[in-house]
Amino acid sequence: MAPRPPPTPASALERLQKPQNLKLLSIAESLSPKDLPQSAQKRTSAVSDDSEQNGDTHPAALQADLVHYKELFSKLRFSYVEQVTKEKFLRGITDNPPRLVEAADNQEKEKEILALKGALKEQKVEIADILQQLEGKGRELALRYEGVRLRTATLESLPAEIENLEANIEKLRQEQAPTSDNPELALPLPETLQVLQVRELEISALDAQLAKLQSALPNRTRELEKLERELRPLETQKQGTVAAAKEARRRKEEGGGIGDELEERGRWLTASEKALREVLNL
Repeated sequence: MAPRPPPTPASALERLQKPQNLKLLSIAESLSPKDLPQSAQKRTSAVSDDSEQNGDTHPAALQADLVHYKELFSKLRFSYVEQVTKEKFLRGITDNPPRLVEAADNQEKEKEILALKGALKEQKVEIADILQQLEGKGRELALRYEGVRLRTATLESLPAEIENLEANIEKLRQEQAPTSDNPELALPLPETLQVLQVRELEISALDAQLAKLQSALPNRTRELEKLERELRPLETQKQGTVAAAKEARRRKEEGGGIGDELEERGRWLTASEKALREVLNL
């Protein structure tokens, strides 16, 4: 059997908006004072009027009806006991021969009545406990029912708000700046987050490499200063050698006797300079 598809928000809202027959309200209607006899209605006119004004469903009206019924049933019970007692007494004295009751019978009957009263008292306590539980459960259900009504009213306003938000989103999309030629700027949010994460990793790697280079910079600077100090004498020697070579060339051109010796010395100094540069990686 194929699984039933989940209900849509519209169907769920429609189901909540359907009228529901609550059992508590039907019980309240069954206890309406207008169903009592005419004599009882006269004695409960004030309570009945208040109940009719509140539709027989208001908690205050139901509480008033309950108090009135307790008083009414108490009076009816007293009247019933009185009437039954009179009938038994009259029947006892009018019987032929009259029915005589001994003291032992009275004591036995009294014990039986005391036992019945004890059992009745226990039942009353049990019923009072049940009524208290029912009252607490009724209050809890009333609060939950009111919460459901408030949430239903909120749900009724949600479709219009959603449509308004969708219209605003579409309007903002139309009013936004033209899209860029860069495809990365038109990515959805998940892909954008992934690209951002990759860029952050690259930046972290570059920062680490830069920090490493910055930490090695002082050593490089000291090495450069050392090489510059070593290079200064060589530069001075080079300048002297170049001057001597120029002087030797001049003398050679003039026909001096030491031209060949100076030329050979110049070659040697040039080779020495080249070797020193190779050693110092210059």
